[in-house]
Amino acid sequence: MSIDIGLQEFASDLYQQVIIAKENDVNNFELEDFYTNIMLEYLEDIGEVEDTVICPFRGHGLQMNGYSISEEFDSIDLYVSDFIESGELKTLSRSDIDACLKRAIQLYRKAINDLYESFKKDTDTYGFASEIYNQKDKIRNVRIVALTNGIVKKIEFNNITIEGVDISFNIWDIERLYRCYNSGKLREVVEIDFLEKYNTTIECLENISSDKYCVYLAIVPGKILSELYKEYGPRLLERNVRSFLQAKGQVNKGMKNTLQEEPDMFLAYNNGISVTAESVEISRDSNGKPSIKKIKDMQIVNGGQTTASIFNSTKDKKNQVDLCNVYVQMKLSVIKDSRDANEIISRISTFANTQNKIQTADFSANDPFHRKIEELSRTIWTPLQNGSNSLNWFYERARGQYAEILSKQSTALRKKQFKEEHPLFSKTDLAKYENSWDQLPYHVSEGGQKNFKKFTLRLKERGNLTLGVKYYEHLIAKAILFKETERLVQVQNYGGYRANIVTYTIAFLSNKTSQRIDMDYIWQNQCLTDAIRHEIIYISRLVHKHIVDSPNGANIGEWCKNKKCWETLRDTEYMVSKELEDELISLKRASSVSSVPSGINSPTEEEKEVIEKVKNVPANTWFSISKWAKETNNLQSWQRSLLFSIGTILSRGKNPTYKQANQAFNAYNIAVTKGFNESSGG
Repeated sequence: MSIDIGLQEFASDLYQQVIIAKENDVNNFELEDFYTNIMLEYLEDIGEVEDTVICPFRGHGLQMNGYSISEEFDSIDLYVSDFIESGELKTLSRSDIDACLKRAIQLYRKAINDLYESFKKDTDTYGFASEIYNQKDKIRNVRIVALTNGIVKKIEFNNITIEGVDISFNIWDIERLYRCYNSGKLREVVEIDFLEKYNTTIECLENISSDKYCVYLAIVPGKILSELYKEYGPRLLERNVRSFLQAKGQVNKGMKNTLQEEPDMFLAYNNGISVTAESVEISRDSNGKPSIKKIKDMQIVNGGQTTASIFNSTKDKKNQVDLCNVYVQMKLSVIKDSRDANEIISRISTFANTQNKIQTADFSANDPFHRKIEELSRTIWTPLQNGSNSLNWFYERARGQYAEILSKQSTALRKKQFKEEHPLFSKTDLAKYENSWDQLPYHVSEGGQKNFKKFTLRLKERGNLTLGVKYYEHLIAKAILFKETERLVQVQNYGGYRANIVTYTIAFLSNKTSQRIDMDYIWQNQCLTDAIRHEIIYISRLVHKHIVDSPNGANIGEWCKNKKCWETLRDTEYMVSKELEDELISLKRASSVSSVPSGINSPTEEEKEVIEKVKNVPANTWFSISKWAKETNNLQSWQRSLLFSIGTILSRGKNPTYKQANQAFNAYNIAVTKGFNESSGG
């Protein structure tokens, strides 16, 4: 069998990424599970999957390596892997894949019955199985996805039904993934033949064009648009378009109401969708009238909300919408030169999105922030340690960079030395370090890709961030803190939810020390002090108890994504040990180095001025304003609570955040204009 050399290299690089992941992680996972994690990260990049959870389980005739569940719990993806540990390219037979899929089918059958009874309540597998059992009446579709680093010849599968639920099958082998990445699009091209698929074509107006593009205007039946979204889902949406926000915003609620009450008016009330494509195939009737027969690389750059709203309107069993009278106008732009595609599509996406207010965010690794971190990581080495060499932490801005350089090391000894000298961290790792330290564990708990996107949005909101040597050194200190917390939590044998315990532990430590951990010490020594380690272990026990004791028996994983989970933990009374307190940098020193960003939330000079103004007002004054406002029914309740909190923060010798200080200062000015003074405050 002739095999593409590029495919062989791609397969080898993927295998190396699995080995590296195994060496750099403290989980007791099998290689197959690390492969699953990496494969799902690729598929998230492509837009094929989202919100995935690695959850290994192997039993008699049962297997699952991961899963994802839709917010409405009507759709479930189960991921099951067949990993070839030799790393060699091999062809898997139909029977190999069938056996893999059957194990996942049996697992689903057990999950909707009594599988949850086999697990302890604080484990990841219990969370999955109990949720499936409790929500089984909502499930309408299950997709079982087989993942393998082998080659699988094309197999046609027929859907099956289990207790009224439609079960479909999908296979991602190494060749399919390679083709997708080798195309340069970083996603699988959506190609739609309307005549073959729906036995119709889409009438259109054509030849509105320039030297860079041509545009077709058409009216698309809502039923076809719904069917397209059902089959392709988020793959239809251009990468920078938001995922469906459900019927929460006023625009989405309006669309839902129109679809239910006046479906024939939807075309008049809705702005329609903007679509881009690589090419279209036009057919003509006997009079030469054009219609769209086929679209290659169809991407909805504006109108994702419209498309998903139409699709979701058919899922409501009580108020199911008949789409026969629903139509949507479509502007289809065909980019003539592929070299212009990225820029033009990005601009169309940004300028066309007017139905819902959005923030423009480029989730690409090519962002200047990530390029600067990469640049710093290639040149900065750690201080020399007693008895050990200096280290050069390796920031993997783009997937596969580390494995590529490692493959160029000529001997096994050189490979080993490279790994020892160059600890690895990726852009999703960086986002975990920063958001954990900045006390956003509920974001981190949403998973690598979602957390990374939210981190990116925060970067955009933050504006110009000074990226110098000191920022990078503190970033590596946070990496060491995170990795050591992972190790310490793992040896406590809590059973499950390790990732949640780790991020919540770091966030709690950050909060209760007022972010006064000595990052310079960690950087200089490339390790934590004994006092920090002991504090982490103690806090992790507190965190474990907090998250597994979810309110009303809620799913633990979902509870950890809830901001309330963090707020109730954060408000727990806690004093750090004397040993750690003695190590913390003083408030005076913290103030003197505050010009150096410790995280992306670090205040600018203007923000520091606001914080200083608030600090110059005595704590008792803030208490007095809060009391006065309550007695006189001035200010809003949240402002009164904030003012009391500011007084508490200052009385403990801590600093408020900029947001706290800014809101407090505004409330202070309102109080003064309404006549507040010290004597009136009581």
